[in-house]
Amino acid sequence: MLPDIDPRLLRAFDAVADELHFTRAAARLYVAQQALSRDVRRLERQLGTELFVRTTRQVALTADGERLRPYARAVLAAYDDLAGAFSGSGPRPLLVDLNSPGLSADRVLELARRLAPDCELMARFESGLTGAAVEILAGRLDASFGRVAGLDPAVRARLAWQPVRYEPMAVILPADHPLAPRAEVDLASLAGQAVYAGAGNPRTREWTDLAALLFAEHGIRVAPPAPLAVGVEEFRRVMAKTRTPVLAAVGFPPMPDAVLRPLVDPVPLSPIALVWRKGLEHPALDALRTAAARLAAEEDWLAVPDGAWLPEPDAALMRPA
Repeated sequence: MLPDIDPRLLRAFDAVADELHFTRAAARLYVAQQALSRDVRRLERQLGTELFVRTTRQVALTADGERLRPYARAVLAAYDDLAGAFSGSGPRPLLVDLNSPGLSADRVLELARRLAPDCELMARFESGLTGAAVEILAGRLDASFGRVAGLDPAVRARLAWQPVRYEPMAVILPADHPLAPRAEVDLASLAGQAVYAGAGNPRTREWTDLAALLFAEHGIRVAPPAPLAVGVEEFRRVMAKTRTPVLAAVGFPPMPDAVLRPLVDPVPLSPIALVWRKGLEHPALDALRTAAARLAAEEDWLAVPDGAWLPEPDAALMRPA
């Protein structure tokens, strides 16, 4: 007869089965790697089988590991339901990265909170999907928004995503910049200039990469790395000192002593997706996905204007599966 199995052992198995990496699984569960390995070995002894093939380079599920996976998830889901029913607190908060305040993700979160009033959706600002993806895979963040095509393919393979919006891009200029009086700024007028797009910030590599693709086609230079300006006053100070235009999205919040101007001829698009870890189940995530789909449909967020600029790899990853 099979002995009673501690849910902790099943959680250890499930985390390793998701990550296929003991160090990442341990970080996700906030336990030491040695303790996680011990729990997996204990589960294997109780079941009388090996669940993983371990080498120095990779971890893979055995046939019995694949067979156990749906049962383990069902047991853990039931256990979580049981705990929730008697805790009186409902599901745990969902941690959502919005990158920057005032953009499309803000509106998705606002609607999701209305759709799921019994859930707690907590906003975080990780400043870039590259950085947020690391936090998601480590279990320290649940969802984020951004450009999935800019992620490392190995990271992207462990994430799920839903297209949200093709966000038109803009440029932030000092208020007295020669281009500031224009209602729109054509890309040709920036040729030969350096425009800041987060170069040197490891958390926003997907944004810098998109900018480099755009700038290369229009003779614009990527501005060199600069200290990251956190907060309105620091942004104002750095802008006044460097006078370097900054690439942004059209919804970027107003900054003092600066103007935001849409980019045109062509209109460059920033592809935004809602991103989460594969296998994550949470009622607040369902609300986020519903909110994103509703806003995209109501406001035509996924329409691509004629002649707009959008790299094909981005377009391919934004097409519904």
